[in-house]
Amino acid sequence: MESLRARLCSKNEGKLRELRAALPGWQIELLDADDYPPETGDTYYENARGKAVFGRSLAPDVWTIGEDSGIEVMGLGGRPGVHSARFGGDDPVGRLLAELDGVDDRRARYVCELVALSPEGVEHRGTGTLDGRIVDDPRGSEGFGYDPIFVPDGEQRTVAELGNEWKRTNSHRARATAVLVTRVPAAARPGRSDEPTPTS
Repeated sequence: MESLRARLCSKNEGKLRELRAALPGWQIELLDADDYPPETGDTYYENARGKAVFGRSLAPDVWTIGEDSGIEVMGLGGRPGVHSARFGGDDPVGRLLAELDGVDDRRARYVCELVALSPEGVEHRGTGTLDGRIVDDPRGSEGFGYDPIFVPDGEQRTVAELGNEWKRTNSHRARATAVLVTRVPAAARPGRSDEPTPTS
C-alpha cells in the first residue's frame, strides 16, 4: 500500500519530527501557509480542529493534521494550559519558573490533542497526556518548549535530558498519535489493511 500522505498544519519542525517518528509509513510534511488562524479556542480540541480545517482548505487531496498541546501546572490552577504557546513570549520557561517561585505544588502534565481529517472530510481524534513535575532549573538540550523543566513521573531526568528518542514513544504527542492511529480506518493505514476497523 502507498504511504498515507498528510500535511501537519503547523510551522513547528519539532512537532513534525515527533509525528514522523511516531507514524512510520505516513508521508508527513508541514503545511506551506503563513496565515494560520489564531488559537482562540477554549480547548485543545477546538484549536487542533481549527488548524486541520484550515489545512484542508489549502490541501484538500491529502490528510490534514491539526495539533494543539500545552502544559498544565497544578500549583497555577492548570495554567498556562491552552495558552502555553503564547505564555511568556520569547521566554516561556523563565516566566513559568518565575510564577512558581514559592509555590510548593509543582505537579504538572503535558496534554496533546490531534485532529486528522481525511481527504473526504472524515474526522479522527487522538488525545495523550504525560504526568510529571516542574523542576527548579532547566536541564538538557533536546526536545523543545518546556521540556528542560519537566520531569515525567517515574523519571529523574527532564524530557530534554531523556532526549528525542525517548520522546518518540513516551511523549504526550506520541501517546496521542497512538490513539489516533487506532481510530483511522484500517484500509487507510499504510501496511495495515488486514487489521479490523475499531468500532469505538
